[in-house]
Amino acid sequence: MDIATLIGLLGGFGIIIGAIATGGDIMLFVNVPSILIVVGGTFMVTLMQVSLKDFLGSFSMAMKAFFYKTYDAAQLIEEAAQLADVARKNGLLALEGQEISNDFLKQGIGLCVDGHDPALVQKMLVKDIDLTIERHEVGQTMFKNMATMAPAMGMIGTLVGLVQMLANMSDPASIGPAMAVALLTTLYGAVIANAFAQPLADKLARASQLEQTNKYLILETISGIQEGMNPRVLEQLLSSFLPSAKRVKDEE
Repeated sequence: MDIATLIGLLGGFGIIIGAIATGGDIMLFVNVPSILIVVGGTFMVTLMQVSLKDFLGSFSMAMKAFFYKTYDAAQLIEEAAQLADVARKNGLLALEGQEISNDFLKQGIGLCVDGHDPALVQKMLVKDIDLTIERHEVGQTMFKNMATMAPAMGMIGTLVGLVQMLANMSDPASIGPAMAVALLTTLYGAVIANAFAQPLADKLARASQLEQTNKYLILETISGIQEGMNPRVLEQLLSSFLPSAKRVKDEE
């Protein structure tokens, strides 16, 4: 579980709620019609921009922001060098039954063991990467759209509240409370966009980027193994995926 996402989400809402609570009655900031306009309106307008399947699937994809699993690139490189060493000494068939931690790497090694042409293996794995990125972008786009729509729906709710307030100008005592209710929709829209939807979209984009980088590292691994590359040379090649401070130093 990505603890940073959870801390950020709970901390962001906690600070907002805490600030409201210190200023008086927190129930002043709860208004059902405003919530319906902003939350319901944001969901409905966002639904117009995507299919129902993509809309519902985006919420399950949102869980990747909390539970996505990242593989350490240095460990992947070490595992790749070990597999390359086995293949170089004993042939590709010796890789069958080897314990492999990463599913994508296991898939690539399986294609190698099956004797597929290197060009076909690369094509299949690249296609897998492209489709994965496409699926991730659907979820990211949905939450980016939500971040755009929430403030807009908040402004619409504010305008609705102002119209209702101006229609009752004959009662001066009602103007203040009516104005406060009208402004709540703007607050709700800003909170949804900036404390939930946009940060979630950014975290999903980061998770996708990390997964994409690791998959391209594995793609190079499979190519090197099929070419019979020296494990040491392969390790040096793959080290380019690491920050310069963590790259394997050539001791020769």
